[in-house]
Amino acid sequence: MTHRVVVYGRENCHLCEQARETVDAVAGDRTDVVVETVDVDTDPALRDAYGDRVPVVVVNGEGHGPSGSRTRSGDGEAVFEVRLDADDLRAQLDGP
Repeated sequence: MTHRVVVYGRENCHLCEQARETVDAVAGDRTDVVVETVDVDTDPALRDAYGDRVPVVVVNGEGHGPSGSRTRSGDGEAVFEVRLDADDLRAQLDGP
């Protein structure tokens, strides 16, 4: 199975940079992970949707973000608003 990891963030955001570094470190040489970075400020709809709540890291539809609570969006995508932890990301990629 190929995992899709999307990092939603913006320029000049130190938490976004940290999230991308964590994703890159965990993904490393894995051939089963595709990483994409999306600048939310390039799309008005994304900017409105995320506001200041970046970074958000989405792994196969489950999100990991910066602020401390866990919510579920209307489309069924899980959004976790906590700092991205390398062990949590690794478990997400290695899980069932």
